[in-house]
Amino acid sequence: MTAFSPLKIRMGGTLQDRLMYQTDEQHPCNTFVKDDSQLLGFSQGCLPMSRWDDLNLFFKQTGAVVTFGLNALTGRTVNSEDGWTTGAWDPSNAESLLRYTVSKGYSIHGWELGNELSGDNGIGAKVTAQQYASDVKTLHNLIESIYVNSQVKPLVIGPGGFYDNTWFPEFIGKTTKSLQAVSHHIYNLGAGVDTGLEGRILDPSYLDKEATTFSNLQQAIRSSGTSAVAWVSEAGGAYNSGHNHVTNAFVMSFWYLDQLGMASTFDTKTYCRQSLVGGNYGLLKSSSFVPNPDYYSALLWHRLMRRQVLSTSVSGMKMLRAYTHCSKQSQGITVLLMNLDDETNIQVSVSTERGSILADTRGSQVARRSKFEKMPIMRDNTREEYHLTAPNRNINSQKMLLNGKVLKVDSNGNIPILEPAIVKSSDPVNVAPLSIVFVHIPSIVSQTCTV
Repeated sequence: MTAFSPLKIRMGGTLQDRLMYQTDEQHPCNTFVKDDSQLLGFSQGCLPMSRWDDLNLFFKQTGAVVTFGLNALTGRTVNSEDGWTTGAWDPSNAESLLRYTVSKGYSIHGWELGNELSGDNGIGAKVTAQQYASDVKTLHNLIESIYVNSQVKPLVIGPGGFYDNTWFPEFIGKTTKSLQAVSHHIYNLGAGVDTGLEGRILDPSYLDKEATTFSNLQQAIRSSGTSAVAWVSEAGGAYNSGHNHVTNAFVMSFWYLDQLGMASTFDTKTYCRQSLVGGNYGLLKSSSFVPNPDYYSALLWHRLMRRQVLSTSVSGMKMLRAYTHCSKQSQGITVLLMNLDDETNIQVSVSTERGSILADTRGSQVARRSKFEKMPIMRDNTREEYHLTAPNRNINSQKMLLNGKVLKVDSNGNIPILEPAIVKSSDPVNVAPLSIVFVHIPSIVSQTCTV
């Protein structure tokens, strides 16, 4: 976690709306018990404050930036037939947790209300947009009161559900004064048991479909006049814990990095991957905490890509995915290139004269446009390349190679140094079949990057 310095952690998920907080030690605090007769298949669980203390100590030691998902079903009645709820949110137990948190001086970046309860797309239970907006206002007022003496107040985040083009705009329009982040979830690949996941990950047309969700959400935010920003507060690709040797393997990095690039293009400010540990889509292996390939993909993105996105589009070469950002912690730009084809080698050249990236395969050329300007070339006239591949091109491998070397922690569990290859700026970038390349080009500077 410290390698990301800091890492934003979102605590929450399916059972957060079945969780109570033991702020009164006189009452028993029971763990979740599997019970198919109850909502979401589990009994109500409880978070003891001793566990909350331990978690916050861990967050402090690792420098994590934490958002916590609150139970949004307290006080409501859930219709057992259709899942629709009646009644308003009862904030009394959440208030106890917030007051305890403030009394201990724990730093919480944001409080997110509810998990996957947004209307017809709700999982297990459903709340109308009007009622949810009213409940968010209740949380906002609660935070304003409890954190009245705090210089920095936590964000109010919600609804943490699946986007619906009717429900979300109504909800956003009714929370313009009380919500700071509009959060949604993404599991667009389908169920973890589905045998077609790998094909969807490598299908550019399928990857493009999610752009509609990002675009619609941004339109809803702009139209409402809210100052809230878009978050993806949970995304694992394939629901129900993913699929072993797919969502925790090298192939998943094509989906994950494409999602990060696409989300950034539509001004998404935070993207939370499901999960750090757990299921078949964890960044770390549950048994050993050894990184899976997506951990290294995320780390390279974190270290190389600044928030500023440079407009980029491609035509004529559908298997090439590319995104361009201002470089992070250094001057220049960083280009992310992904070759989804399993046979074709792609040669990519960058032109400062025409402000374009030229990709060539077997004699044909296409231009991928990025908005940057011609500038004096740096003295050394070199760039840095990070080529990510799978061992023996086995994309179902849980290992990843960086410039031909296997990435692995040392005997003490330390993350390896991610060293780039130094290449002459005049040479084309070779994007091998089924490979990913980050290209840091210090000699190209956009005006956007100087702001």
